[in-house]
Amino acid sequence: MSLEPLTAISPVDGRYRATTEALAGYFSESALMRMRLTVECEYLTALSETKGVGMRPLTADEKARLRALPHIAVDDARIIQKIEREGYSGIPATNHDVKADEYFIKLQLRNSSLTDVLEWVHFALTSEDVNSTSHALALRGALEEVMLPAIDTVAKEIVGLARKHADSAMLARTHGQSATPTTFGKEMNVFATR
Repeated sequence: MSLEPLTAISPVDGRYRATTEALAGYFSESALMRMRLTVECEYLTALSETKGVGMRPLTADEKARLRALPHIAVDDARIIQKIEREGYSGIPATNHDVKADEYFIKLQLRNSSLTDVLEWVHFALTSEDVNSTSHALALRGALEEVMLPAIDTVAKEIVGLARKHADSAMLARTHGQSATPTTFGKEMNVFATR
């Protein structure tokens, strides 16, 4: 079944897709894959910088390569999905989403100077370590890049209404009854402040 507003699982990806599309970059399946890859690659970098672990230090170029790896395209996400579901390029099906991300990293790095550290990928991590951190990164990114700027736009609009209508008298209400008159601008300013 193809994805369209009437076949989507929820109205978020159906009816409201045009409004919520910016969030797909943070909460879609491929976005979760990118976040997991980010966590795994940053963790590998941190292991290389931790004394006593036994992993060799990485060069600046190797660290840059690890930090670039999570910037995957949809075709790369399809490869990860294939690793999970049916296997890919000699890798048997993992039937596990985080393991598929791990194998994708190893696949991407196997012909590089990082070949000797491939077994350090996902070392001492649980899937929950990766997933919970990935979800936190997704939420932070969506908040900082999409939600808070949208809220700021609305707040600025409300402040603009407050200024524009600073002297527009209106009847106030308290407990459902008429109260001392106020101005529309003052009430909008109270709302904006809250």
